[in-house]
Amino acid sequence: MDECQHLNKTTEAQSTEQKKARCYDPLKMFLAALSFSSICKLIAGVSMKTAITHIERRFDLPSSVAGFIDGGFEMGNLLVIVFVSYFGSKLHRPRIIGIGCAIMGAGSIMTALPHFFMGYYRYSTETHINTTENSISTCLINHTATLTKPSPEIMEEGCEKESESYMWIYVLMGNMLRGIGETPIAPLGISYIDDFAKEGQSPIYIGILQSVAMFGLIGAFLIGSVVTRMYVDVGFVDLSSIRITPQDSRWVGAWWLGFLISGLLSIISSIPFFFLPRNPNKPEKERKASTHSHGLETDEEKNQTDISSNHVQHVTLTMTDFLKSMKNLLTNHLYIIFVILTLMMFSGFVGGFTYIFKYVEQQYGYAISQANLLGALTIPFMVIGMLLGGFLIKKFKMTTVGIAKYSFFTAAMSFACHMIYLLLFCDPKSVAGLTLAYDGINPGTSQANVPLSYCNSDCNCDESVWEPVCGDNGVTYLSPCLAGCTSRGGHENPTMFYNCSCLEISGYKSTNYSARLGECPRDNHCKKKHYFYISVQFLEAFFTALGATSLILLLMKNVLPELKSLAMGFHSLIMRGIGGILAPIYFGAMIDRTCLKWSTTSCGTRGACRIYDTVSFGTAYLGLAAALRFLALVLYIVLIRAMKKKYEGKDTKALENGGKVMDEANLAPLNSNGHFVPSSSEVDDTHI
Repeated sequence: MDECQHLNKTTEAQSTEQKKARCYDPLKMFLAALSFSSICKLIAGVSMKTAITHIERRFDLPSSVAGFIDGGFEMGNLLVIVFVSYFGSKLHRPRIIGIGCAIMGAGSIMTALPHFFMGYYRYSTETHINTTENSISTCLINHTATLTKPSPEIMEEGCEKESESYMWIYVLMGNMLRGIGETPIAPLGISYIDDFAKEGQSPIYIGILQSVAMFGLIGAFLIGSVVTRMYVDVGFVDLSSIRITPQDSRWVGAWWLGFLISGLLSIISSIPFFFLPRNPNKPEKERKASTHSHGLETDEEKNQTDISSNHVQHVTLTMTDFLKSMKNLLTNHLYIIFVILTLMMFSGFVGGFTYIFKYVEQQYGYAISQANLLGALTIPFMVIGMLLGGFLIKKFKMTTVGIAKYSFFTAAMSFACHMIYLLLFCDPKSVAGLTLAYDGINPGTSQANVPLSYCNSDCNCDESVWEPVCGDNGVTYLSPCLAGCTSRGGHENPTMFYNCSCLEISGYKSTNYSARLGECPRDNHCKKKHYFYISVQFLEAFFTALGATSLILLLMKNVLPELKSLAMGFHSLIMRGIGGILAPIYFGAMIDRTCLKWSTTSCGTRGACRIYDTVSFGTAYLGLAAALRFLALVLYIVLIRAMKKKYEGKDTKALENGGKVMDEANLAPLNSNGHFVPSSSEVDDTHI
């Protein structure tokens, strides 16, 4: 009986310990912490994309410089990504990830800090915050021009304050720091889960992580939509005194708030990683015993002595292997073709995504906050595409060449959708002084220096002012003064202007020839084109996601098994270093060339762009992305032909032996989202 009781007690104790182990599973805790940190990473990333236009306006920057700031993330990332990919698995991965999250949070907060050290935002050079509507200049016949232009003393004072605009450098540095901190999260997190998950559980855990990330992406877009709808100085100024709206090209939303939220959350997400073990499968008692047992300490000391004595030799061998591995990759023509191919695709994607909100705003007249909501709606289509893509590859047991052809098909369909955008341009905006003469009828002789008309030549207007008003005739004028308006509404209707002589000469029949503050909205025909644009955007997102898995598989199958990790690390380095940094810059430079009206800083220099030639903007923006994608399709054909030569007969033989080119070890890691999840010896970075 005593023996039976003892066995029962032992069994109960073991059962209790097993329940505790299940409740406090370190791997599940790691998965939860990694999911939370991934959401924080996405919030920060989307915040930069949605804020880039607002940063451009806040600091009076051209799009090319704003693109350089956006590329700062990739600059920081590429500084450490290869070393993290190659050496990261040899370190205490949870702690490295924790340090990365803390650095990422610090970088996000640093990005937001300039807002708190700068003065209030001035959305036009002739007005200051909290000014009344009476400061808006109207046509002042028989008055001197000095009444509407700032004095040299005011200009000099403004130039002293203008030095604050160089604080965009802190935004760049914060973005670089965020890129450094983000680097270890995905590669070390995936490899940690793949190393220590039970057999068959790794795809499930990775699927959970990817699913949470997708929901986090939706949340990130929603946060971006909310903060960009809020005024930049919210909480510091009386919002009733702000006369511009989110539809105004001078509107600057609370761009800093998204970074502040993601930064604080990232620092919080770093905490759990410092309490997680290096090996979650090693029992806690054993870990403690290994640190206190005298015998084990002796063995560790002996091992430490051996490691110390051979340290230099080990490092030398490691670096030699690294260089040999790099030589092998760089002489692999299939790998090089694939890298160039995906660089073209990635550059088009990054450049397009960086300025997509600006494009929708300028082309279709929607505020950036509204464009963010549309971005969130594309996520479900991407999830469906990823799931279906992985399923199709497994279902039809595609050969290596078959995967390449399938990837080409999805890229071609995505390219076809992209080309449809070129058919969905709206008519150029009717802007007197830019696209039209001031009579509102005849086209402008050029995109600049349109001569004044007799309707406003005696008004002594400052032509550098951007205070657009929409006339009843459907034409936008650069200011009430240039519209020839001589009076304005009272306190009950301060945004209306009357007796606008330029409206009268346009042939428009009215009793008071009025204009209201703000640009004229787009017509219904343009709005219908926007609905088609959204539909095509959903299709493009679906086909792009449909081919995501095939890209990863092509990368893994065209290199030696032992070089998969390094191949992905080097590939990611090229994508970030060349595509991620340069694409936003040259896309921004192309967009800058289509600007019709630049703002003027307090020093009288050029600031941010107020309005673009929408047709030229669309042609440059979409055409550049289309050219990059077309080159990628050409390289796809070259890659497929080269692969056919290399794998000729091998795929057929593989099919005869079971219809598979990829063995079960490579197919099994296709997770529930269709992503390829390589084993720990294969990859430390899942970014493509």
